[in-house]
Amino acid sequence: MDLAYVCEWEKKPKSNHCPSIPLVCAWSCRNLIAFTTDLRNEEEKDLTHMVHIIDTEHPWDVYSVNSGHTEVITCLEWDQSGSRLLSADADGHIKCWSMTDHLANSWENTVGSVVEGDPVVALSWLHNGVKLALHVEKSGASNFGEKFSRVKFSPSLTLFGGKPMEGWIAVTISGLVTVSLLKPNGQVLTATESLCRLRCRVALADVAFTGGGNIVVATSDGSSTSPVQFYKVCVSVVNEKCKIDTEILPSLFMRCTTDPARKDKYPAITHLKFLARDMSEQVLLCASNQNNSIVECWSLRKEGLPVNNIFQQISPVVGDKQPMILKWRILSATNDLDRVSAVALPKLPISLTNTDLKVANDTKFFPGLGLALAFHDGSVHIVHRLSLQMMAVFYGSSSQRPVDEPALKRPRTAGPLVHFKAMQLSWTSLALAGVDSHGKLSMLRISPSMGHVLDMNMSLRHLLFLLEYCMVTGYDWWDILLHVQPSMVQNLVEKLHEEYMRQNAALQQVLSTRIVAMKASLCKLSSSTIARVCDYHAKLFLIAISCTLKSLLRPHFLNTPDKSPGDRLTEICSKITDVDIDKVMINLKTEEFVLEMTTLQSLQQLIQWVGDFVLYLLASLPNQGSPVRPGHSFLRDGASLGMFRELMVVIRIWGLLKPSCLPVYTATSDTQDSMSLLFRLLTKLWLCCREENHITEPDDALIDECCLLPSQLLIPNIDWLPINDGIISKLQNKQLVRLQFGKAPGLVGHTVSSQFDAFVRAPGQPKIDHLRRLHLGAYPTEECKSCTRCGCVTMLKSPNKVTAVKQWEQRWIKNCLCGGLWRKMPLSYS
Repeated sequence: MDLAYVCEWEKKPKSNHCPSIPLVCAWSCRNLIAFTTDLRNEEEKDLTHMVHIIDTEHPWDVYSVNSGHTEVITCLEWDQSGSRLLSADADGHIKCWSMTDHLANSWENTVGSVVEGDPVVALSWLHNGVKLALHVEKSGASNFGEKFSRVKFSPSLTLFGGKPMEGWIAVTISGLVTVSLLKPNGQVLTATESLCRLRCRVALADVAFTGGGNIVVATSDGSSTSPVQFYKVCVSVVNEKCKIDTEILPSLFMRCTTDPARKDKYPAITHLKFLARDMSEQVLLCASNQNNSIVECWSLRKEGLPVNNIFQQISPVVGDKQPMILKWRILSATNDLDRVSAVALPKLPISLTNTDLKVANDTKFFPGLGLALAFHDGSVHIVHRLSLQMMAVFYGSSSQRPVDEPALKRPRTAGPLVHFKAMQLSWTSLALAGVDSHGKLSMLRISPSMGHVLDMNMSLRHLLFLLEYCMVTGYDWWDILLHVQPSMVQNLVEKLHEEYMRQNAALQQVLSTRIVAMKASLCKLSSSTIARVCDYHAKLFLIAISCTLKSLLRPHFLNTPDKSPGDRLTEICSKITDVDIDKVMINLKTEEFVLEMTTLQSLQQLIQWVGDFVLYLLASLPNQGSPVRPGHSFLRDGASLGMFRELMVVIRIWGLLKPSCLPVYTATSDTQDSMSLLFRLLTKLWLCCREENHITEPDDALIDECCLLPSQLLIPNIDWLPINDGIISKLQNKQLVRLQFGKAPGLVGHTVSSQFDAFVRAPGQPKIDHLRRLHLGAYPTEECKSCTRCGCVTMLKSPNKVTAVKQWEQRWIKNCLCGGLWRKMPLSYS
């Protein structure tokens, strides 16, 4: 483990930010981190309880919101989609936060619930029934269905038709369980019930779910001499009212309290956690004294109940009819440890086929198998989540001192050492975020090999396996990029493509854009592949335009059982290899291409991009030997060139209906048919590479014709995406990066090579809306948003009212074309 970056609050003579007690943080599947601090008001001597939300790629761009909680925040929980956040406080108030306009740096409190005056000690969203298990031992399999399997898991509550009902469950300090359900109409149904008849104080609690749709709650009163109690909770809706039923399950006493040598050594239980939200059979317990802790892992198992011989004679046990009981058994326990300050559990749903702790040699160091323990001395240990054996260590206290200062001259630190008060593992367990006792946020890398020496192929296989998992689930993969070195990029991109091509056609179609976005983010990490980032984004844009324009085509007769016009267009364009655009057009039913004039005119910017890009590609063909030029990979990409060819045919037909929708070219001759010329050259280039396994070099005649293009047409400047301003590219040299909340870092140590000046936009140049292809001017007056991953910029509000344009813009409401989240930009961005 090593520190990737540290982000801290600005140091002022009187700093208003102070860590809240308790301090909590949460990490979403979209790689957003939420954590709390208290803001001290010097004049009124009171505290404001703040919630801060950051994107791990731009940690300095913190969104801080006054939570409105009157007491300290005790719990933070993201939902399964990573777009909503729950916060609960010590006064029983629970608030649900949602993104405003789908912006990662704009949040609002929409709904909530309350158990007045009763502090919340545990909180969770209800389970939606989706569980995809990872089979680590099958990471070498070719089929994604073998590596990642859908586990039969029932939602906590279902609506009519089996759709899961959204809501949350909370446990309070007085032993109450409260459930709030979000109805489709926006109303909240809330019910509160006692966990058992005899209510008692609950100091610690956690929530887990069973495959049958039930909820399990674990509670402790904080004393290690008291039992850890477990309850089954069933939620139902009867007559439009929420109903809660509870049932007591087997309890347990910690092993350390039954050991005579340690009976009174650890008086308090300080941490109580299920190993995973969907693993109610395994629980982690930590008991502590002032200086030390001990950690135990327990498992719930079915065991046969021994029957007395007298009863066996009366009613002998036959076959499997032996009575069974559920019993907690200890799996493992640690020796005496330093005092534990925080625990972080893995979120990867790894399927361990051999749960008796025997794991295959090549997977025993897989990151998702470890959980993190933080200690008061500043260190962090990663231990196996079942055996509690040490897997990796990070010594944080040494990083607090200057390295060049001699050890003898270092003064002894007065008071407690800086340590993590709250920690969270990322969704792939390759990164760990911790908030320490000074309110600083630290980001740690966790090696895929867990600090053990594995060969390069094994480390690459772990990274590839987790990239595939993110591709299938739709989770953000930023934390995997932390471990990708420039030398790995080419290998990973090729292997990812190989694995993708092994899948069936239906799955390939579902994942087609996601893998392109993943390749783009990988290529950004190496100077030799950075030009391909532009190509991949252009390909995403091309796929989106092709889908949108084809969707506008309608069959002439509604009841035709034949293929859709878009499919027929693809089929005919691939069969007819004529270089004359008009001869290809004749084979199409032109009545299917009839659209309203306003619709055609509103699409002109997208049509212009297609025309400009084709011209740029053909003009750059003579320089094809230079792979650092953007657009290079398109010259041998038969599928993309075929798409451009189809779009040229569609645009040609639409041009007959509305000439003003055609792309505008600046030609040296008035009589020249620019579209026919470009289509002819494009077709010749496409014929060279339409078969992936038989790519031929363009002949000299084609190259000569492309050489003449600049003298016939004005070659446009293509507006490539800017080099992203995120942190990931600054972490390549594995040196600690120090950041400050609210202050963007400089580009020290991160200079862009002069060979990329062709597609880096200088300050003061006109800006462009990358999705609408509209020019915004050098200093835009419209509010804009940018992608947190690729840097794509677009306007917040639509300037157009035409339905076709709204349909195009609706595609990008929630996410960018690369799948990244949006964040609002300052009005005059540079």
